Amino acid sequence: MCCLFGIMDNNGNLTGKQKTKLIRALAAASEVRGTDAAGIAYNSGGRLQICKGPGPARKHRFFVPGDARVVMGHTRMTTQGDAKYPQNNHPFAGKVGRLHFALAHNGVLYNDKSLRNSRKLPQTYIQTDSYVAVQLLEQQGALTPDSLSEMAETVEGSFVFTVLDHKDRLYLVKGDNPLTIWHYPRLGLYVYASTLAILRQAVNRTWLAGESFREVPVSDGEILRWDKHGMTTTGHFAMTYPVYRPWHPCARSYQPDRSYLHTLKNIASALGYTPEDIDELLEAGYSTDEIEEELYDMAPWR
Repeated sequence: MCCLFGIMDNNGNLTGKQKTKLIRALAAASEVRGTDAAGIAYNSGGRLQICKGPGPARKHRFFVPGDARVVMGHTRMTTQGDAKYPQNNHPFAGKVGRLHFALAHNGVLYNDKSLRNSRKLPQTYIQTDSYVAVQLLEQQGALTPDSLSEMAETVEGSFVFTVLDHKDRLYLVKGDNPLTIWHYPRLGLYVYASTLAILRQAVNRTWLAGESFREVPVSDGEILRWDKHGMTTTGHFAMTYPVYRPWHPCARSYQPDRSYLHTLKNIASALGYTPEDIDELLEAGYSTDEIEEELYDMAPWR
């Protein structure tokens, strides 16, 4: 359970100071979903920059230069790959041809090891399951809606991916994990985060609190792309939901993923709820994603 967040300054009107303040607010609010590591990626001076490291986002004090039009970020709760080693943290660097890109992932992938064997992917010192998505894109030799669709249909697990290339194109690949996007038409600005609660909290800490916005609809299996012309839907892929979702007491063959459930119970404990509370909600028919949303809605920062 991690968090994705970011901004897209369509008109280039925001100052570096404004973008830095907004990214820091988003990163701080996103810590509820992970404090093991944090990172951001953006283009500046004609180059793709990735800044990341272990520890909570607030300790990194991210800086966004004035010429960065789009920034994607990530806060991490470790499920695989020790966060003290920077290479295991998001965003990850990749390259297809001459195109450089950065990828971040919210979720858990279960078939990364089998894919590395079956697809004969290169050996890597990066231990994180998410990195297999970078390798699949590199193997295809392209970063396009089609290659992203192929990657999304190949991995198994829960996910939303964000992918930024060095030409300032940002792709949002929406699997079954949450994603909320707000558009501020007057400013030509898009802002996103993994959950509505996190996005609302972050925005309310900035000058955007009184600004009019509209929510950008995004569905499971949809690929969005942002570039200098704005945000559009550029592709779709076939969804395969993890076995824990949906879950219902009448369908005992479906069980929540154990590692995901363990992480969810740890978060619940940090917010004052017991593992038994989570078990009761599962028995009542709630999915793990629905329980997660309920926890954030009832959290003390709301």
